[in-house]
Parts: sequence; structure tokens; C-alpha cells
Amino acid sequence: MIDYAAALAVARVVQTGSFEKAARSLNVTPSAISQRVRLLEERLGTVLIERGTPCLATEKGARLCRHMELVGMLETDLMGHLPGLLDKESNPISVDIAVNADSLGTWFIPAAAAFSAKNPTIMLNIAVDDEEHTADWLRRGRVLAAVTALAEPVAGCRTVPLGRLRYQANASPEFVRRYFPDGVTPEAMRRAPAITFNQKDFLQRDWLVSTFGSDVGGSSHFLPSTHGFVDACLLGFGWGLNPEHLVRDHLATGRLVELVPGAGLDVSLHWQVSRLAAGQFSDLTKAVVEAARRELH
Repeated sequence: MIDYAAALAVARVVQTGSFEKAARSLNVTPSAISQRVRLLEERLGTVLIERGTPCLATEKGARLCRHMELVGMLETDLMGHLPGLLDKESNPISVDIAVNADSLGTWFIPAAAAFSAKNPTIMLNIAVDDEEHTADWLRRGRVLAAVTALAEPVAGCRTVPLGRLRYQANASPEFVRRYFPDGVTPEAMRRAPAITFNQKDFLQRDWLVSTFGSDVGGSSHFLPSTHGFVDACLLGFGWGLNPEHLVRDHLATGRLVELVPGAGLDVSLHWQVSRLAAGQFSDLTKAVVEAARRELH
């Protein structure tokens, strides 16, 4: 049988980042939390929490935390039908999901807000990664749902297509004059510095291959910020691939220029959610789909 008091202690340490905060949230002493965690780790023969600032879950600890999230969501659903079971001292539950940065910076927050308005006792812990890699968070059991570019369902998950996020290659007029005086050619692209989100981001490469037939890019700055990405392009820091609706106004006013007019790049996005949590996540799935259909192609 699962020692749920100990499992809850592990989940709360990971959620709050420390044994002290976990103890306050559960109205017990830090030594009680420490003992529960230690005894469970000894029983299982594995470390569940990496002690530090903040405390982090190990791979097996993360799977235990996901189980506790599911338990919390099931309890919330049950109390909706049997309110007499509601414990007035109960704390909100935290649920981990993974979202790519451009979705988070454009259309996802309205979906999260709509879900939160209907489910005030569920806190969303949103992890950010590239859309090609968010599915890995599901595979490793670190999240219960994710926005991902992967259409094929991860084992144990359901998937819902959301639409296509369209990107355009943009730069400031001054940057274009400096690096492309004779037009946007493969040779000029090799000299012009790009802006890349991080080492996992291959959008620029994909756009170059789609537009020029091969990866003709040169050096690149790395800037892990969606809105900072647009600002950097406006300031002539480099050329970048930006979500179309983030730069529409800048293009209309001439503050940004599309490098190759009409040469966009579409990335298909999907919502994948654990089958075990699909019922409890129905409100979030509905909000995600509605928000995506308003903003995506």
C-alpha cells in the first residue's frame, strides 16, 4: 500500500521547493516532513528528492509527484459531486504541464486563465521547452499534459490537434540595408547573424531549408525569450523567426521587414494529455482548444 502521508510530503517539498515550506503547507514540523520523506526513500530504496535550493524531484520522485497530482484531481472531482467530503483545511493541488515558449507567449495564457477561473483549487506549474521536446516531459512522467509538435500520441496519452503556428523571418529595415544590400541571397544569409531561442531551436534551419533548399545560415545569437526575440529584431540585433501575429503591427508600420515575403514556416501543434488525467483535464483541454482555434491557423 502507498503511504499517502509520505507521498504527499514528497510532492509538497517538490511543489514548494523546500522542506520548511512543505511543513508549513501541511501544518507539521520540518522534522516530520524530513522523516516521512526519508522513511519512504528507505522503503523504496531510491532517492526521491535532490536536496538543494530549491529541492527537486529525481526521475522516480517526479513519477510519484504525478501520481499525487492525479490523486488530488480525482479528489477534487469527487468533492464536486460529494461536497460533504470537502476538507476546509485542504490546500490547492499543483499540476505540471509543458508548453513551448512561443505558445506561452502568444495564445496559451488565456486558456490557462479560463481553466483557472473554473478550477480555483488547481495550480498550474508550467514548464517551458521547445515544441519538439515537450513530449519528452510526458514520456519521462514529469508532466500530465503538454503542447507539442508531436502528432503521434505518447504512450498512455490522448492527443488533440490545435492548429498551425505560423512563423515569418523578420529583421529591422536598418539590418536589411546593412546585410542585404543586394537582396536576401544564400551568400548574404551566411553573413547575417540570426537570433535563436536556444540550442534546441531548429526553426531557423527549417526555414532556411524550406526557402533556399539548404541550411545556408551563419552565426547566431541565443536569446531564450519570445517577446525579447521580437524586441531584438526591432533593435537590429539579428534576424529572427517570429510568430506571425506577434509582428503583424510592426510589419504594417515598417518597423520590421519580412526577409522573403510569403516565405512563412508553419508548425503544427497538438495537445497531449495523460489518459489517466483526461477526464479531470477536460476543462483545460476545452480552454486550450478554444484559445488555439482563435489564434492559430
